[in-house]
Amino acid sequence: MSLPHAGSRVPLPARLPRGARAVWAVAVQIGRLVRRYLWPTADGVRNRAFLRDRLVALPLLAVVGFSAFGWAHAEVRDDSAFVRDRLTPALVGLADARTSLFIAQGAAEKNIGEGRAAGIGGLGDRYRTRVTRATQSLNQVISSGALTVAEEQELRVVSALLVGYTGYIGQAQEPVGDKIGDEIGDEMLREAVLAYARSMLCSTRLAPTAGGGHYRSCEATTGSSATAIVDRVSALERTLRERLADRAVWGGRVLAAAVVSALALALFAVGLWRTLDFLHHRFRIRLSVPLAAAALPLLALPLLTVDALLAQRAQNDALPVADTLAERTSPDTEAVAEEHPFAAPDPQAVEVLADRIDDGLADGRLAFLDGVGPFVIPAGLATACLVGGALHTYRREYLVVARPGGAV
Repeated sequence: MSLPHAGSRVPLPARLPRGARAVWAVAVQIGRLVRRYLWPTADGVRNRAFLRDRLVALPLLAVVGFSAFGWAHAEVRDDSAFVRDRLTPALVGLADARTSLFIAQGAAEKNIGEGRAAGIGGLGDRYRTRVTRATQSLNQVISSGALTVAEEQELRVVSALLVGYTGYIGQAQEPVGDKIGDEIGDEMLREAVLAYARSMLCSTRLAPTAGGGHYRSCEATTGSSATAIVDRVSALERTLRERLADRAVWGGRVLAAAVVSALALALFAVGLWRTLDFLHHRFRIRLSVPLAAAALPLLALPLLTVDALLAQRAQNDALPVADTLAERTSPDTEAVAEEHPFAAPDPQAVEVLADRIDDGLADGRLAFLDGVGPFVIPAGLATACLVGGALHTYRREYLVVARPGGAV
């Protein structure tokens, strides 16, 4: 259906409510304006009207289009930077802390059970190294910037519980009695202290055949009873994975801004081309240098669009890796990697998954465009000023040289 001409009258459809009639009238008026904007060389368009319309429309479209595009691109880039620099490192730190605590617990139980834990350093280097590593990982997660204030407080509670947990492991290390008859009492007390330390670590005890290995004798639980150390860490992992999923999808505001920018910039590009053609045929201007320069920022927009699409795809690709990091990483796998550092790495090891996420997110952008995004909106404002200034100059010169009584 063709759009109505500027001077034509379009009959309203019969039997329309008052609100629908108003919407129809606005739509018809918008159609007239768009038609007059896209086809300015039609018969009957005066030079003065053309310059006046372009002096308003082109700068306005440039501001709207570049502003919406710059905001949408900045949102995608900010989400990508947040995921790359804060969210995924926090997930890696939590997974490393969780597996390190299981390894430390297994090492402590093994050494105490074999009677090699008495004395200073009896719990072994693996226990001390893994407890220290878990503490450092939790501190790094706290300082990562990926957590809310409440989540930071929750993780500080976990750190405090970890101090208490190591204290009970230390109590189980030393014998209580000094006589042969006290050995049975020592063993019962040691087992009770170990059981309490294990309950501080996680809520649900696994049977030896269901543990899947030596270093995982309990598992995390959920719900109101999820108060142990690993329970809280696992709950925070789930929260961060949900946050990653929210960041990975296209937001409604970003999509709306993308649609607005696409329409505005398409109208701006077509209008700019029509304006150059109009000036060439009506005013005999071969090429308007200011208007041609105003078209240059449009050349960068396809690259910025590809950059945003790559960043969004990289975030989507990070989701299954983050799920594997939280659900499939095993303390037994980490222990094997620690014992055989030169062997082929397990694809479900924490370090391997962390490298996969880092590489994917690093490749999910055009690196040479880093730092260009913040200049999109200023470039749009400069383009609007350049177009408006050029058209104002042409209009003023035309009005000065136009003959009295001539067609303007």
